[in-house]
Amino acid sequence: MSKRATLFGRTRRNFFTGLAVVLPVIISIGVALWLFNQAVAVSDILLFPFKYIPGLEAEYIWKDAVDGQPGKELYWWWEVVAILEAVVLTGLLGFLTRYYIGKKLVQLMDYILLNVPLLGKIYGTVKQVNQAFTSEKKSSFQQVIMVEFPRKGLYSVGFVTAEQVKTDEGESIISIFVPTTPNPTTGFLLVLPESKVVKLDMSVAEGIKYIVSLGAVPPENASGIQAAFKSQAARMLADG
Repeated sequence: MSKRATLFGRTRRNFFTGLAVVLPVIISIGVALWLFNQAVAVSDILLFPFKYIPGLEAEYIWKDAVDGQPGKELYWWWEVVAILEAVVLTGLLGFLTRYYIGKKLVQLMDYILLNVPLLGKIYGTVKQVNQAFTSEKKSSFQQVIMVEFPRKGLYSVGFVTAEQVKTDEGESIISIFVPTTPNPTTGFLLVLPESKVVKLDMSVAEGIKYIVSLGAVPPENASGIQAAFKSQAARMLADG
């Protein structure tokens, strides 16, 4: 092997090693900036109460305020205030929904939004996906599994979501959600006999982490997962 090829190989390895370190940082910063911009985008609403503080003029909040009217460009410290206010209001909303009045208000909001044409379909879908991934109650995902999908010889990691029915022979027909990666909020719904899946010895949280990381972050029980992979590989070779 020539020195040039060796140098190229080392350079490539160093590049991908560095990329593995930098990429999560870039993605995290990108998501944080996106959330920051979303909060700033609704700053007129978030900062509305500050208009009524005596002595606080609009010119002190917006750079381009004219004649006491709000502008579009905030001073950076008011952007921070808008972010903090959004965090506090979100936490307060979560606190209120733990009690009777808060729950009734959420139910009323759900009823109104779900009955709006088109918007109701979008809101309902987003709400269900959000509950599946963030609910503190029993998870919608019951078990991490491996299923032969999307074609024979290829396996995907998914989650059992429910038992649909039992056959006359007593076998369970289950529904499975196979998420895409690295965005697990979209994917495929499969309905098939329970005997067609391989149950993996990992928690739902580990399964989601495994998918989001593109398989780069192994679960704590890596040996159990490797055993399942080896078993299926051996079966495939035997069938072949």
